[in-house]
Amino acid sequence: MKIAASQASELAGVLREAARAEIMPRFRRLSSGDIRTKSSPLDLVTEADEAAERRITPVLQRMFPSALIMGEEAVAADPSLLTAMLEADLCFVIDPVDGTANFAAGVPLFGVMVAAIHHGETIGGWIHDPLGDDTVIGLRGEGAWIEAPDGEARDCRVAPPVPVGSMVGAISWGFMPPERKARILPRLARLAGTLNFRCAAHEYRLAATGGAHLLVYNKLMPWDHAAGVLIHAEAGGFSAQLDGQPYSPRRHTGGLVCAPDRSSHAEALHTLFAEA
Repeated sequence: MKIAASQASELAGVLREAARAEIMPRFRRLSSGDIRTKSSPLDLVTEADEAAERRITPVLQRMFPSALIMGEEAVAADPSLLTAMLEADLCFVIDPVDGTANFAAGVPLFGVMVAAIHHGETIGGWIHDPLGDDTVIGLRGEGAWIEAPDGEARDCRVAPPVPVGSMVGAISWGFMPPERKARILPRLARLAGTLNFRCAAHEYRLAATGGAHLLVYNKLMPWDHAAGVLIHAEAGGFSAQLDGQPYSPRRHTGGLVCAPDRSSHAEALHTLFAEA
């Protein structure tokens, strides 16, 4: 199964419209009652998340009538949807506001993410930047590009490979178990630089456009990573979990490292995670 380029552009327009109508009017205008916690104090949801998901879901259902449409907030209310994703012929996974903590704090680093998953394999990915008003799109076997509202497109390409000591990486260590944190944190000084946007959407965009070499994650919910991993791969990058297995939206644990190529991935993995 393939998503046509025209459908990909149409879907980007759906995300743009939802961002303009439901997300941006609420940015820096949320009241305390508009922000709630879910599983932990770090796991937030706002009125913008829920409103954007409600707007996107029925439009995707009309575009793809036989598909399962699964939003992050819908899964929070009904976790059985994750099991349904495993059985669906075609599933669209929505993260209506990735970087909710930033959005709630008034920090301009958040995005809208959608992934198309066919029998457990990601075949399309979209990351929309509501402030920049453009969308990074990746289609399996078709490449990755940034699409502006007027349709102008620019190809995405990961950074050239460099030695690990010259790598800049987005390292998300907050969800790592204590023993993994204890191992990786002292080793971050072996990289040229590190960052953490608290927003996978912008970290994947950064890596897919050559602005960073390395991404490291621990928690792997599909709405946070399925779109980004595909886009990164279509921009020329290489990703694998810490055990060497390819990323799958069906696996939600096990860590993930994204790098410019297989050799860079192996070097970064050894530098950051190998036993002393």
